[in-house]
Amino acid sequence: MNKPLRRIAIFCGLLVLALLARDNWIQYVAADELRTHEKNRRVAIERYASPRGNIIVDGKPITGSTKTSGSDFAYKRTYSNGPMWAPVTGYASQAFGATQLESLEDGILTGNDDRLFFRRTLDMLTGKKKEGGNVVTTLNADAQKAAFEGLGDKKGAVAALDPRTGAILALASTPSYDPATFAGNSTTTDSKAWEKLQKKKNPDEPMLNRALRQTYPPGSTFKVVTAAAALEHGLYENPDEKTESPLPWTMPGTTTELKNEGTIPCENATLRVALRWSCNTVFGKVGSDLGNDKMLETAEEFGFNKEQFTPVRTNASNFSDDMNKSQTALSSIGQFNTAATPLQMAMVASAVANDGTLMEPYMISQLQAPNLDVVEKTSPKKMSEPLSEENAQKLQDMMETVVDKGTGQNAKIDGVTVGGKTGTAQHGVANSKNPYAWFISYAKTDSGSPVAVAVVVEDSDASRDDISGGGLAAPIARDVMKAVVDSKQ
Repeated sequence: MNKPLRRIAIFCGLLVLALLARDNWIQYVAADELRTHEKNRRVAIERYASPRGNIIVDGKPITGSTKTSGSDFAYKRTYSNGPMWAPVTGYASQAFGATQLESLEDGILTGNDDRLFFRRTLDMLTGKKKEGGNVVTTLNADAQKAAFEGLGDKKGAVAALDPRTGAILALASTPSYDPATFAGNSTTTDSKAWEKLQKKKNPDEPMLNRALRQTYPPGSTFKVVTAAAALEHGLYENPDEKTESPLPWTMPGTTTELKNEGTIPCENATLRVALRWSCNTVFGKVGSDLGNDKMLETAEEFGFNKEQFTPVRTNASNFSDDMNKSQTALSSIGQFNTAATPLQMAMVASAVANDGTLMEPYMISQLQAPNLDVVEKTSPKKMSEPLSEENAQKLQDMMETVVDKGTGQNAKIDGVTVGGKTGTAQHGVANSKNPYAWFISYAKTDSGSPVAVAVVVEDSDASRDDISGGGLAAPIARDVMKAVVDSKQ
């Protein structure tokens, strides 16, 4: 072979080797990235080529699928009472992707999960059409309805848990949205519906999941955490012993007196009386006397300062770790830097109700294959023990006094023991805006405590009085608790 032909042969050989190398790279290294790339339309076409599996509540689907026309996507998502369930389901949109359970469990719902491989293979051999599996939730439909309808046209959120397991029973957020309105990919109807929901067009942020993603100053509901810290760290052992709480009380290092709301019996009040009347001076001084480290320890045992995964991620609630005594005092009554999600405050009530044991919150009971075989089942897990059984029962007694004789009487349920705590949190610069009205509570029956609830109402005509939490939020909590209790009977 002459020299020019040999050069051409070598060059062609190198081209073949490069082609083989590139082909192997695409098939074995870059395959997954290309297969799942957002611009690979085949992925989306395949995802919507068959009906999605369903999200299930109380044995019934709250989602569905319907055939589309004029699109290469064969099916789009439908929702039953979409606005009520949106904080649970999230959305699955042909144009805008998916969130929350629709996103996190997309593999099960589309049937593409690796755990369904055998099922897919069998269906392919038998010629059966591909089907998606189901996500079975822990939600209670009656409790969710009570929460959503209780909030009504008010801005706010509700979170309810089973204290014994951590199962989420209700998760409501208002204002809400209907994920069905933009489930397709129309540039007219779906895109317009989506645009109307965005923050720049809708400052009320209906797509914000306030139960999980919004943190608020918890106000006086945080005094339950402060009371737990006082008992756990031995500052006071008996709910009925007088505290060292002078009136007026000037916060350490300042000339500022901490004020109470109204004329209430707070001077040297017992923890029980202080919780019943929501004495700022008592709990502010408790926090100051305990100090930042001990208060931080107790708050973190309740779940503060870390994200929760339900499996939907929640924002971390906050209790600061670098405060002086006066800042700690303010934080111990739920102000200053203290901030909490409604789910976090439901966890606080839940731990007290469950005799001091906090269970991890979760909202998926099990994942099912298309033939309803169980693919995965959630087992309840203990998260922590914020307080001993003895101290938890003391705190229960105190919270039950709040409902029996104090600011939480609107939460009473005939024949059921209810414990709770009201709260009104300052809002805006120099407290210039309407306060947040809070209520946290639990219900007890002969078989234990089946439900703990946190309710926050953001905007209202609430007065700047701690009883507004009892007036606005407590009735909602009562209805949610009653729905759960009734469903267990």
